[in-house]
Amino acid sequence: MNTRPQMYSVTVRIAGEEHVIRANAEPEYTKDCARFVDERISEIRRQAGLIEGHKAAILAALSITDEFFQAKLEMTKIRGDLATSVNAAAERLSAGLAEPAEDGGPAT
Repeated sequence: MNTRPQMYSVTVRIAGEEHVIRANAEPEYTKDCARFVDERISEIRRQAGLIEGHKAAILAALSITDEFFQAKLEMTKIRGDLATSVNAAAERLSAGLAEPAEDGGPAT
Protein backbone atom coordinates (compact mmCIF):
# COMPACT_ATOMS: atom_id res chain seq x y z
CA MET A 1 0.00 0.00 0.00
CA ASN A 2 1.31 3.44 -0.95
CA THR A 3 1.47 5.72 2.10
CA ARG A 4 3.10 8.73 0.44
CA PRO A 5 1.60 12.06 1.46
CA GLN A 6 -0.56 13.75 -1.13
CA MET A 7 1.37 16.17 -3.33
CA TYR A 8 -0.09 19.46 -4.53
CA SER A 9 1.10 21.65 -7.39
CA VAL A 10 0.75 25.35 -6.71
CA THR A 11 1.72 28.28 -8.92
CA VAL A 12 3.15 31.20 -6.95
CA ARG A 13 4.73 34.51 -7.88
CA ILE A 14 7.98 35.46 -6.19
CA ALA A 15 9.98 38.54 -7.18
CA GLY A 16 7.90 38.94 -10.33
CA GLU A 17 8.44 35.39 -11.56
CA GLU A 18 5.96 32.53 -11.55
CA HIS A 19 7.07 29.26 -10.01
CA VAL A 20 5.26 25.94 -9.85
CA ILE A 21 5.84 24.40 -6.44
CA ARG A 22 5.14 20.73 -5.71
CA ALA A 23 4.70 20.14 -2.01
CA ASN A 24 2.78 17.95 0.40
CA ALA A 25 1.61 21.04 2.27
CA GLU A 26 -1.85 22.44 1.67
CA PRO A 27 -1.85 24.85 -1.30
CA GLU A 28 -2.90 27.84 0.82
CA TYR A 29 0.04 27.25 3.16
CA THR A 30 2.46 27.11 0.23
CA LYS A 31 0.98 30.35 -1.12
CA ASP A 32 1.38 31.99 2.28
CA CYS A 33 5.04 30.91 2.42
CA ALA A 34 5.66 32.23 -1.09
CA ARG A 35 3.92 35.50 -0.24
CA PHE A 36 6.15 35.87 2.82
CA VAL A 37 9.31 35.33 0.75
CA ASP A 38 8.07 37.72 -1.95
CA GLU A 39 7.34 40.41 0.65
CA ARG A 40 10.77 40.00 2.23
CA ILE A 41 12.48 40.31 -1.17
CA SER A 42 10.42 43.43 -1.90
CA GLU A 43 11.37 44.87 1.47
CA ILE A 44 15.08 44.20 0.82
CA ARG A 45 14.83 45.82 -2.61
CA ARG A 46 13.13 48.91 -1.14
CA GLN A 47 15.84 49.23 1.52
CA ALA A 48 18.81 48.54 -0.76
CA GLY A 49 17.61 50.39 -3.85
CA LEU A 50 18.67 48.95 -7.17
CA ILE A 51 19.89 45.46 -6.46
CA GLU A 52 20.11 42.36 -8.63
CA GLY A 53 17.32 39.82 -8.13
CA HIS A 54 19.53 36.99 -6.93
CA LYS A 55 21.27 39.26 -4.42
CA ALA A 56 17.92 40.42 -3.06
CA ALA A 57 16.85 36.76 -2.76
CA ILE A 58 20.05 35.89 -0.88
CA LEU A 59 19.64 38.83 1.49
CA ALA A 60 15.99 37.90 2.03
CA ALA A 61 16.99 34.30 2.77
CA LEU A 62 19.58 35.51 5.30
CA SER A 63 17.02 37.81 6.90
CA ILE A 64 14.44 35.02 7.18
CA THR A 65 17.08 32.63 8.53
CA ASP A 66 18.13 35.16 11.16
CA GLU A 67 14.49 35.56 12.20
CA PHE A 68 14.12 31.78 12.37
CA PHE A 69 17.27 31.35 14.49
CA GLN A 70 16.17 34.14 16.86
CA ALA A 71 12.77 32.44 17.24
CA LYS A 72 14.48 29.10 17.97
CA LEU A 73 16.63 30.74 20.66
CA GLU A 74 13.56 32.35 22.21
CA MET A 75 11.68 29.02 22.17
CA THR A 76 14.64 27.30 23.85
CA LYS A 77 14.66 29.99 26.54
CA ILE A 78 10.89 29.74 27.04
CA ARG A 79 11.08 25.94 27.30
CA GLY A 80 13.88 26.21 29.86
CA ASP A 81 11.96 28.80 31.89
CA LEU A 82 8.82 26.64 31.73
CA ALA A 83 10.72 23.51 32.82
CA THR A 84 12.22 25.44 35.74
CA SER A 85 8.78 26.71 36.79
CA VAL A 86 7.20 23.27 36.50
CA ASN A 87 10.00 21.66 38.50
CA ALA A 88 9.73 24.31 41.21
CA ALA A 89 5.94 23.86 41.38
CA ALA A 90 6.35 20.07 41.56
CA GLU A 91 8.86 20.43 44.40
CA ARG A 92 6.51 22.76 46.31
CA LEU A 93 3.63 20.36 45.75
CA SER A 94 5.70 17.36 46.88
CA ALA A 95 6.86 19.25 49.96
CA GLY A 96 3.28 20.21 50.79
CA LEU A 97 2.06 16.64 50.42
CA ALA A 98 4.89 15.32 52.58
CA GLU A 99 3.98 17.54 55.54
CA PRO A 100 1.55 15.84 57.93
CA ALA A 101 -1.81 17.51 58.40
CA GLU A 102 -2.55 19.07 61.79
CA ASP A 103 -4.92 16.20 62.69
CA GLY A 104 -2.18 13.67 62.01
CA GLY A 105 -3.75 12.43 58.76
CA PRO A 106 -2.38 12.95 55.28
CA ALA A 107 -2.29 16.49 53.94
CA THR A 108 -5.05 17.43 51.51
